[in-house]
Amino acid sequence: MFLATRPINTGASSSCLNSIWASDNIRQIDVTPLNAMLEKPAEVKKPSQPRGHHYSVYVIELAPEVWNIARFRRCNPDYMLGKPFVYVGMTGIDIDQRFDKHKAGIQSSRYVKGFGLHLLPKLYEAYNPMPYEGARDMEVELGIALREAGYVVWQA
Repeated sequence: MFLATRPINTGASSSCLNSIWASDNIRQIDVTPLNAMLEKPAEVKKPSQPRGHHYSVYVIELAPEVWNIARFRRCNPDYMLGKPFVYVGMTGIDIDQRFDKHKAGIQSSRYVKGFGLHLLPKLYEAYNPMPYEGARDMEVELGIALREAGYVVWQA
């Protein structure tokens, strides 16, 4: 509630009477509708995952030239001809942004920066999003599974 701050016309003929304040001459104005209009509208919350479930695993296809690096060959002795060369990682930011950072050399794997071609969402999108511990474990498990399937895998 808000109290009026100016005298209320009492209908008296004298201007002197109009400026006299008495407790029964003060109007109370309900400003609740005004306050509702001034407030910011409530943001519509998206149905979200539990807090902390914003981590993701991702797979990036690498150019075949990465096979020329001996370290890559040593880590992938069971490579099957025709399978892609991939990098498996995890992130707490958008996967596309993370790929762009790799290519720009920001907190990047040198193999992704030099040989990264594109993301392979069909290999990871079913798992995301997840909590940090889940993403950390899934990164390792996904790398092992892809390596067992004959892929050449590099992990962070």
